[in-house]
Amino acid sequence: MTPASKSDALSVSDLNRRARGALENTLGEVWVEGELSRVSRPASGHLYFTLKDDRAQVSCALFRNRARFVAAPMREGDSVRIRAKVSIFEPRGDYQLIVEAVQEAGRGALLAALERLKTKLEGEGVFNNARELPCPPQQLGIITSASGAALQDVLAVLQARWPLLEVSVLPVPVQGDQAAPAMIHALEAAARDGRFDALLITRGGGSLEDLWCFNDERLARAIQASPIPVMSAVGHEIDTTLSDLAADARAPTPSAAAERLVPDRRDILERLSTLTQRLTGAQQRQLDQWNQRLDHAASRLRHPGERLSTQRQRLDDLEARLTRAMRYRLEQSRQRLTTDQARLQQTSPERALRDHRVRLEALEQRLMAAPERRINEQRQKLEGLMRELNAVSPLAVLGRGYAILESSNGVVRRSQDTQPGEVLTARLGEGRLKVEVKRRLKR
Repeated sequence: MTPASKSDALSVSDLNRRARGALENTLGEVWVEGELSRVSRPASGHLYFTLKDDRAQVSCALFRNRARFVAAPMREGDSVRIRAKVSIFEPRGDYQLIVEAVQEAGRGALLAALERLKTKLEGEGVFNNARELPCPPQQLGIITSASGAALQDVLAVLQARWPLLEVSVLPVPVQGDQAAPAMIHALEAAARDGRFDALLITRGGGSLEDLWCFNDERLARAIQASPIPVMSAVGHEIDTTLSDLAADARAPTPSAAAERLVPDRRDILERLSTLTQRLTGAQQRQLDQWNQRLDHAASRLRHPGERLSTQRQRLDDLEARLTRAMRYRLEQSRQRLTTDQARLQQTSPERALRDHRVRLEALEQRLMAAPERRINEQRQKLEGLMRELNAVSPLAVLGRGYAILESSNGVVRRSQDTQPGEVLTARLGEGRLKVEVKRRLKR
């Protein structure tokens, strides 16, 4: 082959320009159907995305003047039909489609399959994990790409918040066909190792295709079956994979996962500082109370010499009171003795005998005079009674000429008590007569 001269060689710009012209002139406008992926909406108002099927993909650009007329929602995974011109972006030489119109063609096959799988696993209880992860864990295993930015974000947050944590990285691919089997193997290896008490499966953001390995059914089942609690943090906050649903806990981003796995040492240090201040304040208040009690006790405490002096003075006072009490008791005893002696003399047997003898003599004289006086008194009383008796005696009445009639039944008081011919006895003042009743007279 003859070497080309400088004038025969094309520049890269010329080549891209010719290729662009050839594509645009040859194909013109075409209708293409596929699934949306990597949808980007920069501030310029343009819309960039990838259109793909299960075997190929092509970059697309929808400029602002056309994007405002598009009614389709343009969501990741949606199936659309576009009218576009085939072109090349000359600065990079990228083959692309310049979109003129977009029609919605229904949800993509990938998302539809994902929804069916999600429903199946949910019905089997694969998403029912709810074990509590230790906070902080003692040994954390991170299943992710060793070269990915997600790992660096996680390690930076862990180091800043809790540098005491022991971290082991279990490197795996996080994109492509080999990613899911590698992560399953890492889960099984961590379980056999036995030193981990928490696992983190993570990667950064990406398109639906980039994160598709985290929707693998086998990986979801392996996470659910892991004996070690698992946290999943895949993609951004809007991304939700089957790995997230099967894990015991989910975080929206890798950094958020690191924040949830460990406490912030600064918060703990601040809390410890607050507790230290509270403890110091409590100790100071307790010391102040004790000092106050000590001052109060000290004010009440007196020197032993002063206390002895007070006790000595009290002892002297008690001694003086005891002496006065003894003297008083002695004087009382002396007076009581004098009184008892006087009373004893007054109640002496000799004096009592003398008094009794005098009384006995007086009684003897009275006794000697009493019978004669008594007899005279009784004689005078008897004479008086005799006079009174004689005054009322029936015999005295009989002496004045009256008589008492007596029958065999006694004194006769009524004429009806006699019978004619009955013999009665008449008692006179002197003597008695026998009389016979001749008859009874009426008055």
